[in-house]
Amino acid sequence: MRFADSHCHLTDRAFGGDRAAVLARAREAGVRRIVTIASDAADSRAALALARARDEVWGTAGIHPHSVNGAPAADDLGAVRDLAAHPRCAAIGETGLDYHYDNAPRDAQRRSFARHVELASELDLPVVVHSREAVADTTAVIRESAGRVTGVLHCFTGPPDLLELAMDAGWHVSFTGIATFKSFDSALARAVPRDRYMIETDAPYLAPVPKRGRRNEPAFVPHVAAALARIRGETLERVAADSWANTLSFYGMKKRGRAEEPRPGEGLQERGPRP
Repeated sequence: MRFADSHCHLTDRAFGGDRAAVLARAREAGVRRIVTIASDAADSRAALALARARDEVWGTAGIHPHSVNGAPAADDLGAVRDLAAHPRCAAIGETGLDYHYDNAPRDAQRRSFARHVELASELDLPVVVHSREAVADTTAVIRESAGRVTGVLHCFTGPPDLLELAMDAGWHVSFTGIATFKSFDSALARAVPRDRYMIETDAPYLAPVPKRGRRNEPAFVPHVAAALARIRGETLERVAADSWANTLSFYGMKKRGRAEEPRPGEGLQERGPRP
């Protein structure tokens, strides 16, 4: 079997001491595609440098809602636009809204989210969305962008109405190690069509059972697949195959291959912890 980790943060400082070993363990676990998600302009450069250096890794370009300060700086958004032209850039993001931590003003988060969606539409790239305690405003963006942009609601935990809206708009959802927790609403995973979900680790965060409490890493994504297989009443092979195909399709990996030879470690910078 082969697995795809559709969302993690390999440039995080947590992997600074053993990133190569982390990637080796992922391969041993059957993880053949990894998307490392950017949190700001500098992190976008680092993610794409790692993607250029490793065949199995793809990157994104975007500014996380935690990193929005007043409003996204014009030069930061310009850098995101430029980096999105990289052949290994799979999506715009991580963008979205976080009203739990409120690390940035909500109006600034909304403006940034809207700019990212506009950029994704302009460049014909999907958008990776973080939404926490912001259902109403996320719903409004999905409705407004329907038909112009495809996206994924990452680390999806509901509610059901948001799932229905995302499916109607042609979006995807992705599930993390939370799917292995007792608190997870398993009806969500059963309700998603087999061609509209992905699996992820969000590493180094949200390690799944039985690795809970440890630093998460891409090698643990098969535990998420196993949880979904149990919940959906399907085989692990079925979930692995469907989530693999959905990841490659959503991120356009089949139509955008490697254009350059890798240069190991070029431009890699480590990012600090993200709440």
